[in-house]
Amino acid sequence: MPASRGPLTRDSFRVKIAVQRVRLGDTEYRVIRPARPLKNGALYAKGDTYRTYDMYVDRADGRRIGALWLLAARSPRSLVYLPMRTTPTAPGIGWDNEQPLDLVLAHPEVQLRPSRWKQLRTRINAARAPRELRTASVPERDLPDLDGDHVVPDDPKKADALVPRRHLVADTLILTGGTAAFREGAKEIYAVTRDGPPEAATRLYLPGGCNYHICRCVYDWTEPDGRGWEPLHVEYAPSWTR
Repeated sequence: MPASRGPLTRDSFRVKIAVQRVRLGDTEYRVIRPARPLKNGALYAKGDTYRTYDMYVDRADGRRIGALWLLAARSPRSLVYLPMRTTPTAPGIGWDNEQPLDLVLAHPEVQLRPSRWKQLRTRINAARAPRELRTASVPERDLPDLDGDHVVPDDPKKADALVPRRHLVADTLILTGGTAAFREGAKEIYAVTRDGPPEAATRLYLPGGCNYHICRCVYDWTEPDGRGWEPLHVEYAPSWTR
C-alpha cells in the first residue's frame, strides 16, 4: 500500500516524507525517505568477531523512525531509506570503533540486490533527483501492543517471518522482510520512545551507564549454537542535537 496523503485522524501516525522514483538499468525503484534529516536518530555497527547494530533515538525522531517502519510494512513495492550516517554523533559513541550506518527497509518483492545499493543511493542523493513531499498516514491499529509478550511461533516459517534478512553493504544495513517483521520492529522502537522520556526526567543519564538504560532488542540473528551473536538493539537517549 503506497503512502497516503490522508485523511489524517487522531487514530493515525503521521510522518512527513519525500517520495522519489529512481531508475537503475531496467528497474525503477520507488523510494520513501524522511522529508527532513534525522537529528536524534543514529545507527552504528560495533564489533568484529561478534557484530551488534545499535540504534539511538530520542522521543521525536524515534517516533518518526517507528512510523517509517510501519510505513515499510504497508509499502511492499517501495524501499524505505533512512540516511543516518550524517546524524550528529550519539552520546557515548567513539570508544568502540563504531561504524555509522544508513538503513534500508525492503519487502522481498522489491527484489533489491544488495550489490546494487551503492549505485542506487548515488542516484537517490543526486542534487537534481526529483522528490515529492507528502504527509503519510499509518493507522494506529498497525502497531502491535507495546506491552504484549514477544511470542515466537512454533512453526519455523512463521517464526522466520518475524525476523528480516540482513545485509551490511556500502555502510548500510539492508533489512529485507515482510509486514509482520516490520510491525514487530516498530513495536520495539515505539516502546523505547514511550518508556525512555519519563526515566530521563527523573534519573541522571550517563551514556553507557547502568544507572539509566532504556532499550529493546528489535531483531536477533544470534545462531542457535551460540557461535554468532548479532542483534539489532535500540536505546533511548535524551535529545543530543537541537
